[in-house]
Amino acid sequence: MPLNVGEITYTNILPLYYYVNRSKLAKNDISFVPQVPAHLNLAMKTGVIDVGAISSFAYGQNYKEYELFPDLSVSSFGKVGSIFLFSKLPIEKLNGASIALTSSSATSVHLLKIILKEFYSINANYETVKPELQQMLKSNEACLLIGDDAIEALWNKDDENLYMYDLGEIWTKFTNLPMTFAVVAVRKAILAKERSAVSILFDEMKESKELSLRNGFLPMIKDIKTKHRGNYRFWENYFAGLDYHFQENQFRGLQHYYELCFKHGFIEQVPKLSFVNDYAHTHSM
Repeated sequence: MPLNVGEITYTNILPLYYYVNRSKLAKNDISFVPQVPAHLNLAMKTGVIDVGAISSFAYGQNYKEYELFPDLSVSSFGKVGSIFLFSKLPIEKLNGASIALTSSSATSVHLLKIILKEFYSINANYETVKPELQQMLKSNEACLLIGDDAIEALWNKDDENLYMYDLGEIWTKFTNLPMTFAVVAVRKAILAKERSAVSILFDEMKESKELSLRNGFLPMIKDIKTKHRGNYRFWENYFAGLDYHFQENQFRGLQHYYELCFKHGFIEQVPKLSFVNDYAHTHSM
């Protein structure tokens, strides 16, 4: 049977997909479905997508149904460069404010709520809307944008008085831990039937990550520049701030995120990380 692979349509995930041999995968009946994170999260949950990058929060919600690919993630220790809170007010003054949330995200939405409540003791009012900076700020004091939407907003914002906060930077400031925004997961039901195809895909994604790192992201950046603005220095700095591994330090950061999600009632229990092939670094969380 075919294997449907979710592919997040943001540049931050591109190193995990850029060098995969798509013709080879197609011969093994493996196809790709590009979507924003929120759509892929739902598609994975309903079985429309079998495997792929999803938000860390979506894994936390459905961890009993999924297993993770080892050592593949989108993480950062400090600035992530594409997850911003844009605000008319300093963050400390947002208590009772109205904040517009992007409809494209899950992990970052709950990360923002955790940051405001846990680190700043702020209670805000939230609404989820289409991710467009000017429209979001028309009737709200602040807004959250992620991925390419956030980068475009960074370039296009015309109000120099707007405050801008990088959620990855704030998270690390208060926790001294990295934040893992996306993981690569496979549905357990499909893994039992298509382990060989899943293994081929994992090898390709792992090789893509390693080639991207080895090449300093440069061939990929050349392609990105044909679709987006920004010079080489911007994109080099952007990718240099991201971490595509998923090891001990990322485990600790994600564990803390899940613990705080549970504390604030966003998930029903703290999930366990379960890896394909009983990966040696499997952790109970």
